[in-house]
Amino acid sequence: MSRVGKQPIPIPDKVNVVYESHRLKVKGPKGELSRVLNADVDLSVKDGIIQVISSGKMKQSRALQGLTRTLVSNMIVGVTQGFERILDVTGVGYRVELKSNVLTMSLGYSHPVVYKLPEGISASVGKNRIVLSGIDKELLGSAAATIRKFRSPEPYKGKGIKYAEEQIKRKVGKTAGKAV
Repeated sequence: MSRVGKQPIPIPDKVNVVYESHRLKVKGPKGELSRVLNADVDLSVKDGIIQVISSGKMKQSRALQGLTRTLVSNMIVGVTQGFERILDVTGVGYRVELKSNVLTMSLGYSHPVVYKLPEGISASVGKNRIVLSGIDKELLGSAAATIRKFRSPEPYKGKGIKYAEEQIKRKVGKTAGKAV
């Protein structure tokens, strides 16, 4: 059995949780999220606590217990506090502009890269830094990964878009390793 899946999830005072026929709806001060859960797991919502219950018949249902617990917990954290992902843009001439919900990036290509933010994700742009925020952790991570993919960081000069906490292993060039 999953150790993570057995842990109860406390429901904060400002959060309203509705669960019926494998559909979970969580409403809080920042917004509302809903998700269809797998039929192999079930939820018990009592006295301000959510407990994830596995059917226990198959190995897959026991494995899904921990995943479901984490997804439900992320939904509750999202509607109460929200999530944030920070991207750093490094490179000579690399710029990012935000107009309404469209990011326009100059990343060394012959054309600007235009990315429309998904519904529910907001961004703020500082000097060489993009801060994405939203209540859905899965959608936020997907948007951050898509933006990073436009110009992945390269190991020789360190140019590109990287996560703020990411460490880029730098490599020496061809000429640095040769002895005279």
